[in-house]
Amino acid sequence: MAKSGKTGNVIDLSALRGPAGAPGGTSSAGGPFEEELLDQVDQIEEVADDHEGCECSDCGGDVLSFPPVELLPDDELAAMVPRVPLVRDVRKLAEWTGSREVTVDGFLQPADAALAVAELGVAPERLRLLWIVAVNTGLVQITRSGAAPGRGFPEEVLEFWDGVVMDVLDRTDDELTGSAVVDEHLTEMLATMYAMSDGITLPALAEGMLQAHEIGCEARPEEMRELRSRLPGDLAAAADLLEYCGLFERLPAGPHEGHADAVRLTPLGVWAVRQDLLREGHDAPLLSDVAGFAELTAAELIDAMLRGDAPSSAAALWVDRRTPQDAARELIKVAATGTAGRRGVVGTILEEVGPEAEPAVREALSEPMMWRHAAVWLGVRDLDAPALTDADSTWLAVDTLATLLHIADVPEAMDEFEALEGGEDLLRLIDDMAGCDHPDTLAVLDLLGHHHPDPAVGKAARKAVMKARSR
Repeated sequence: MAKSGKTGNVIDLSALRGPAGAPGGTSSAGGPFEEELLDQVDQIEEVADDHEGCECSDCGGDVLSFPPVELLPDDELAAMVPRVPLVRDVRKLAEWTGSREVTVDGFLQPADAALAVAELGVAPERLRLLWIVAVNTGLVQITRSGAAPGRGFPEEVLEFWDGVVMDVLDRTDDELTGSAVVDEHLTEMLATMYAMSDGITLPALAEGMLQAHEIGCEARPEEMRELRSRLPGDLAAAADLLEYCGLFERLPAGPHEGHADAVRLTPLGVWAVRQDLLREGHDAPLLSDVAGFAELTAAELIDAMLRGDAPSSAAALWVDRRTPQDAARELIKVAATGTAGRRGVVGTILEEVGPEAEPAVREALSEPMMWRHAAVWLGVRDLDAPALTDADSTWLAVDTLATLLHIADVPEAMDEFEALEGGEDLLRLIDDMAGCDHPDTLAVLDLLGHHHPDPAVGKAARKAVMKARSR
């Protein structure tokens, strides 16, 4: 989140939910270099619009797309803020404090802190958080002579609530939840909750957090064994705290009926997390922002995404309004006769389509420009798929890189292809491209020859152009 200094991300729960359309596993697309190129295709069409006009200081990190949400009206949200237990206790503490002496670090004197716990009935371990929020939001002010009454409850209630949540999340560097691992992955957890509006059980969330910690933090087996036994309890305590802070609510019924430990973001939680995602530069639209895109044809949606007029999140809503097979057929029809740019966008949208689309995707195996992409789509879902040769892998790499031909700012777009970092793998691929029968081969090589920042890569690409033309 923005104030915590941690980048936004989402815990990967695809393995827990089964094959839901998110690529994973082993593909038959060829070598690791070509697979890495294919993994980059869903990023490149965002380059043209994600950074256009962006003034954020940390622009350049991964831009994540989240499903569109529908918020309650501002007045209803504002009315909920005073009822949040944390806010209620912060106001009680501010009124109780009045004018008092404070310690050198601006906290209540130990005797006053003990008195506040006893008289206000707040949990001792939460008093410091309450005090920090009270001071940072202006309900208590610290002067040279000590604590003094602040400005009172503000009229801009949602702005106040935004500050409260940022103060809470800022405490992840100061043992907010009592678990270093939960604090480390708290922003990922909140983003995951935001993306899963129906809620999720705590065991599933714990499993996703364990996977994220093992991979992201390169945890050793002995650490993971200890963490696996401790994390469920830590996460339950963290959920209690987040419920107290007004971000989580329990789900006794609904899609997780029978699971008292199922949680989701509150309406205020959705609002606050979205504010932070937007500050981070992520794509987190309102349902009203993207509803119109769901009514477009596949060709209209693809072209809107290529122009940067439609956010990536519009694709999920577009797919959701159709059956998986209908969505896949409409997309494949456009991609089969379109440019590499259109195929790149179609590949991104097809990732939103579940395995129920298999019959439609299998039909694409007869399309000359799409059959390799269809084989990859089937392969990553562990469905029966044709094996791809090295030449097929090279063709797919060219098709993926040809997306660059449809981006205005080629140097910046090229930076988004991590697999285009100079090295022996890229030089070998360029040499293989010279013999590739893809219609955009010459254009891609020419682009690499003129725009790749590594002189060795540029030289190899220019030589490959001459070799390809001589054929």
